[in-house]
Amino acid sequence: MTPADLKPVRDHIASRIIGQHSFIDSMLICLLSDGHLLVEGMPGLAKTTAVKALAESLEGDFHRVQFTPDLLPSDLIGTDIYRHEKGEFEFRPGPLFHNILLADEVNRAPAKVQSALLEAMAEQQITVGQRTYPLPKLFMVLATQNPVEQEGTYHLPEAQLDRFLMEAVVDYPSRDEELKILELDLAQQKTTHRAPPKRLTQAELFAMRRDVASLYLDPKLNAYIVDLVQATRNPRVYDPDLGRWCRFGASPRASIALARCSRARAWLDGDSFVAPHHIQAVAPEILRHRLLLTFEAEAEGITTDDFINRLLNLVAIP
Repeated sequence: MTPADLKPVRDHIASRIIGQHSFIDSMLICLLSDGHLLVEGMPGLAKTTAVKALAESLEGDFHRVQFTPDLLPSDLIGTDIYRHEKGEFEFRPGPLFHNILLADEVNRAPAKVQSALLEAMAEQQITVGQRTYPLPKLFMVLATQNPVEQEGTYHLPEAQLDRFLMEAVVDYPSRDEELKILELDLAQQKTTHRAPPKRLTQAELFAMRRDVASLYLDPKLNAYIVDLVQATRNPRVYDPDLGRWCRFGASPRASIALARCSRARAWLDGDSFVAPHHIQAVAPEILRHRLLLTFEAEAEGITTDDFINRLLNLVAIP
């Protein structure tokens, strides 16, 4: 399999949304790396449209769950239903048993529901009563959250955020892109029938994942990945200001994610090996939700992306 085999998926997503190339790449990298994606952005930026377009391009089931404060874990997992005619309980699976799950506004659900979702993401299985049910081999969660509204929301704990492979930030479009959005919307209103895209089969996707996993990553770059993650835990060694700004660094999951996603980035670029710029390209989206800044950094207007960019400039490339 080659990146050209994934091009129809990218093209279909790009035909449904304008711009957001980094967001599209993040979805494809998570798909190739068998991970889950957290998407942060204001309402109306086509986050849901992009996820639906991805699901339309893949062989599998798609389900969208709108998270609300009254949601229960059983609304996600499923529940045992008593069948009177059989005289026994029968399990009715919930939305988690679909291949692609869009968890819309994940921070609006209470902690029990968030934990049920994140446990399924980590374990690839769920437990109801005394029985354990495996989830599909292709199982990807794309969760969105609004960064501004705090009323009626339940903040995701940092330990649970670590379960997401990457965090993508979707920003407002440029003026030219917004003009193209108007043109696209008008064209969609005039079109009564849209031809379904050619779907990427699960067998093809799994073959791509094997190709990505076999891509060469030099041991020196493994050391560079570890140095980057170690630097988030002890940044004062590189710069006293960085030490003041970071309260907690990234876990070893970040090292694993950097290795996986840099391979996927290199494969998408058509390269046969991982280079330092591939690691640096994916580092912000892997580290931004795994770092906890100090109040001092927030008071000085320092963001996690500012911290990561400073760190990338300071940690030596072997």
